[in-house]
Amino acid sequence: MNRESQVRFVAVLLFLLTVAAVVFAGFNVNAEWKFLVPDDGVWWVENGGRLTADRVEPNGPGDKSGIKPGDQLISINGQEVGNMSGLERQLYRTGVWSKAAYSLVRHSVPLDSSVILVPAERSLNNWLRLIALIYLGIGLYVLLRRWTAPGSTHFYIFCLVSFIAYSFKYTGKLNDFDWTIYWGNIAAGVLQPALFLHFVLTFPEKRELVRKHPWLLALVYVPGGLLLTAHITAMRWLQASERLRWNLDRMEMSYGSIFFLAAAVLLWYSYRRASTTILRQQLKWVTRGTILAIVPYTIFYVLPYLTGSLPGPTMKVSALSLALLPLTFGYAIFRYRLMDVDLIFKRGVVYTLAAAIVVGLYFALVAGVALLVHNWQPNSGPMGLILAVVVTALLFDPVRKWIQDRIDQFFYRTRYDYRRTLLEFGRELGSETNLNTMLSSLIDRLSRTLAVDRMAIFLAGEEAEQFALAKSFGLSVPGNIDLTFLSAPRSEQGGHLFFENTHLVPRETPSAQQAIARLDLNYYIPCHAQQKTIAVLGLGKTTKGDFLSSEDMELLETLGGYLGIAIQNGQLYASLQQKAAEYERLKDFNENIVESINVGVMALDMEDRIESWNAQMEVMYAVPRWQTLTQPLKAIFPPEFVEEFDRIRHETGIRNLYKFRLKTPAGEVRTVNVAIAPLVTRKFQVIGRLIIMDDITERIDLEAQLSQADKLSSIGLLAAGVAHEVNTPLAVISSYTQMLSKQLQGDPQKSGLLEKITRQTFRASEIVNNLLNFSRTSGSEISDVDVNKVIADTLALLEHQLKVAKIEVQNALAPALPPIQGNTGRLQQVFLNLFLNAKDAMPGGGTLRVATLNGESVSVSVSDTGTGIAPEHIQRIYDPFFTTKTSPREGQPRGTGLGLSVTYGIIQEHAGKIRVESQPGAGTTFILDFPLSRKAIHV
Repeated sequence: MNRESQVRFVAVLLFLLTVAAVVFAGFNVNAEWKFLVPDDGVWWVENGGRLTADRVEPNGPGDKSGIKPGDQLISINGQEVGNMSGLERQLYRTGVWSKAAYSLVRHSVPLDSSVILVPAERSLNNWLRLIALIYLGIGLYVLLRRWTAPGSTHFYIFCLVSFIAYSFKYTGKLNDFDWTIYWGNIAAGVLQPALFLHFVLTFPEKRELVRKHPWLLALVYVPGGLLLTAHITAMRWLQASERLRWNLDRMEMSYGSIFFLAAAVLLWYSYRRASTTILRQQLKWVTRGTILAIVPYTIFYVLPYLTGSLPGPTMKVSALSLALLPLTFGYAIFRYRLMDVDLIFKRGVVYTLAAAIVVGLYFALVAGVALLVHNWQPNSGPMGLILAVVVTALLFDPVRKWIQDRIDQFFYRTRYDYRRTLLEFGRELGSETNLNTMLSSLIDRLSRTLAVDRMAIFLAGEEAEQFALAKSFGLSVPGNIDLTFLSAPRSEQGGHLFFENTHLVPRETPSAQQAIARLDLNYYIPCHAQQKTIAVLGLGKTTKGDFLSSEDMELLETLGGYLGIAIQNGQLYASLQQKAAEYERLKDFNENIVESINVGVMALDMEDRIESWNAQMEVMYAVPRWQTLTQPLKAIFPPEFVEEFDRIRHETGIRNLYKFRLKTPAGEVRTVNVAIAPLVTRKFQVIGRLIIMDDITERIDLEAQLSQADKLSSIGLLAAGVAHEVNTPLAVISSYTQMLSKQLQGDPQKSGLLEKITRQTFRASEIVNNLLNFSRTSGSEISDVDVNKVIADTLALLEHQLKVAKIEVQNALAPALPPIQGNTGRLQQVFLNLFLNAKDAMPGGGTLRVATLNGESVSVSVSDTGTGIAPEHIQRIYDPFFTTKTSPREGQPRGTGLGLSVTYGIIQEHAGKIRVESQPGAGTTFILDFPLSRKAIHV
């Protein structure tokens, strides 16, 4: 038979045994309710062929009829009785609530007594059946939920046997069914301790002795087998007697107590030697629960019974301690879903103690209220008792709650107040708008309340299914950690993630295993808001190394809802703050734009009051902003402007005033172009007027200068034309005058006149030539140029300036440098500009290095050790009128911004290239490349 077939066979067998046990237990309860066992309240034992009263129950039927210990029973209702079977036969024949005539002998004196038989006390059976149901429920739950777990089948068999041992109670009819119940109870009673000890020997793992000698487990069942054999032998072949039955019961009780105590000792030994925190936590409360369940029963029931005491009220109550362990597990299963044994034990103790106290108070209240009713209405009869029961029932629930609250405080002590206020704290989380402050407060409160050693809060990112560590306590985890396992889809439907061993999570991906191990958090509770996971709360174990209880987890899951809403509110508030800051930044940006433009801008409301006044308006109109805001337009501007404004303010569209002469309060007259436009909202609603003033005063002056320059150009052209026309007659006059002068050399008077005419002619010619020079544009003569010579000549011109500026010149001019095609004067201007710029860049002195290189082209390198050029200025150095010498140092001329632009133009004329390399604070190098001169080859 393979493994699967074995599992199926065991499952079917257990199912059939469970159904049979439940059915038999049900029939047994029904038969017990229908069949009442008569009892006379006397324990009779066989002694010398007679039944002798060994003990008489106080206030029982026998005690009331005068039977004393030591009395010998002769007959009942005239029928001689010599043993227990005869006694039981006569009692059943008489029946419950019937009178039986007892013939007794007391100290050799015959006596007659009438005994009214009552139903036998079997209330303890009901409590034992309740324990049996809890055992069966626990076993079924564990088997169905964890049927693959090691030991689950063994545990269920133990629970099933316990169910039979506590629920099967023979009625005394002794028919076939009753005998089945009887022997089922006996067999289960001797098997239960052995099964429990077997379970303990293999829980949570087999003991070393058992691993070495597996046959020892079989020896556990030998005492039970011997007891069962002795019981069968006594019932079949020995004469049945009450003393024999009592001795067999005492043997079975001794056997059960010894085995259960041995199991408790083994559990305590395992707990003390547990090597891991998880194992120690598992054994901690199981051991304590077993001890508290077995020790009271052994001390208060088994030991007195072994010494000859009959089961009294105290002994029967002590039997209820057997319910502590199954009650604890049962409550935890249905209330907390087997989450932890810590809470199971505590809750079991709480409810057991509470139930015992409430039961005592209940009957005390019934008696008290009944007494009050009786004193108030002596003739109330049964109605008074009914009233007492009703009043007590009304008082029962508040009393129970008060007792439970007090016991909770005893168990949780200072943590009780924290737990009570934690949910209130969760409800108040929404009042804190600062997300960082709220998370810090949450970490502090939870760490004090739950006494955990590690905590973390992971917030969901903007992208779906991404989390980031936002706040932590007791963790030192780097930022690069994969948290995708928090959003991974899972088949489990639980409210949180739980990892019993963070270093052993085989179901997770490798990256998730690494992340879980590095975080070392055992619990991950999602925080939801609007059906979205806003955050995940991670927690480790307590500072004592224990896991959190189910009550803690239920509390945290409830808190997670409040926390999710609070975090979402905090994020929304932070987003709102960010948008408000962006709005302010955009507003400031727009205002900066208005402030930075070089035109005056002002805004008016519908009543022509000034609402905005930019910096250019302050400069142009010479009135500060604070004096203009909220003032009427007519109070600031002259009447001429106000009149023009009123004339066009009601016209639609944009209206312009060109070259309007505006008088300022400073006495200046500025020429401005004015644009007046309606100020509208996004919905095109007019809310005022926008006035833009462009100061064109300087532009008008420049236009005048340009016009003057055009006039001068025209004059130059005219002068050139006049000079050409005048030069011809002047040349004729000069020629004829010179001819006449040669002819009249002998006439001093006429020769002097001709001499004057000649001088004036030359003077007029000189004036005409000057006019021609004024109007003529000189050309650039291109020839072969020695670059080394041009550089040397330029350095010679600047030798004195460079020496004064403490600048050392380093020459690295290549010998035999080939000539280039160019203009010497314009090239000298190029080098002059570069050398002067280098000098200005080294105000405290430095080194100017000039080098030439011969290759595919002639290269010139000009380097300095000055301040360098800022990266943002590199692209603009060749722009006309761009200069960084706007605030020159002492002795340094103000820059015009034309030097490098002229240099660039000259280089382009020579078909060359110029490039620059510069680092701020490390100097600048200009590199010039000129093409070589090409000469024609004559063949």
